[in-house]
Amino acid sequence: MKADFTTEFITIIENDPWMLRILETVRNLHLPDCWIGAGFVRNKIWDYKHNSKRTSLNDVDVIYFDKSNITKARELALEKQLKAINPTVNWSVKNQARMHIRNGHSPYKNCLEAISYWPETATAIAIQLNSDNQIAFIAPYGLNDLFNLVVKPTPNFDLTTYRNRIAGKKWEDTWVKLVIEE
Repeated sequence: MKADFTTEFITIIENDPWMLRILETVRNLHLPDCWIGAGFVRNKIWDYKHNSKRTSLNDVDVIYFDKSNITKARELALEKQLKAINPTVNWSVKNQARMHIRNGHSPYKNCLEAISYWPETATAIAIQLNSDNQIAFIAPYGLNDLFNLVVKPTPNFDLTTYRNRIAGKKWEDTWVKLVIEE
């Protein structure tokens, strides 16, 4: 039987004031089906599991799903808006309603389906601060790999690209307890 890390996961996020401020900033954009994912979530848990301080992020990945405007210009405008609110963060905003085009997939139905195509199961997790000020999350492959420090490709991701990504990231240099699988 797989462990349920939901309570621990939410508690870790709730106890991080910096993350909560970032989540609140993004929530206040009022974007449909809007989440923050990838390294923002993954690195926090890996740092926690390694008893380390916050690892710096390349960016904060904000995703949303809005079929009514799938232009890159809209994403750039949102990044600019976020940068004006918090210039200390390198914001990356992507409308998942258009990402299937870039990735050569059939159209995604929502952000949950879109992140199922992200590279690793431990990366395919996103969180939000909902209107009730509660942490909510989507994780098409669950939380087990994230908490067990297992890095493996999602079933929908290209294996060669995955291997190149893992080699380039050198995560095992930062988080020595990781188990990298194919």
